[in-house]
Amino acid sequence: MAEERVGLEGLKDAMTGQAAATTAAPTGSATTAEAETAQRQPIRDAFGRAYATGRRKNAVARVWLKPGSGRITVNGRDIVTYFPRPVLRMVINQPFVVTQTMGQFDVVCTVKGGGLSGQAGAVRHGLSHAMGRWDPLLRPPLKAQGFLTRDSRVVERKKYGKAKARRSFQFSKR
Repeated sequence: MAEERVGLEGLKDAMTGQAAATTAAPTGSATTAEAETAQRQPIRDAFGRAYATGRRKNAVARVWLKPGSGRITVNGRDIVTYFPRPVLRMVINQPFVVTQTMGQFDVVCTVKGGGLSGQAGAVRHGLSHAMGRWDPLLRPPLKAQGFLTRDSRVVERKKYGKAKARRSFQFSKR
């Protein structure tokens, strides 16, 4: 029994020595986030652009971000002509508002699939990732707002014997 205690005490000493080594690392959520962003390096291509892919519903957006005057081009057209509804343009501009970088970057993106709402969400998702790759210090506010998380909700498929995904055909008593 005494030998077991010595063994356990030795084990405790070994663990406290390891615990002391592991507790030397920064703790707390704020310091961990700062350490994580300090370790991240900007990711840019040969032309000085940050690239990212965004997805929403069935839409996929490829986004290139570079410093500029604030022009946003979608599929070769200006954002105002491609997304005529102001709500969709607001969705796309949300990452700029959160990071307070409105008018500092030019954005060129190509979008395929889905409808306009899904495409706007895909552009926002890709733009947020590209901003995080351009400057790692922009990542924490974007992550806090949930812009880096892919919204995986998609339309449910229609089932056999149903009018739509879940709706039954109208009941007829006679």
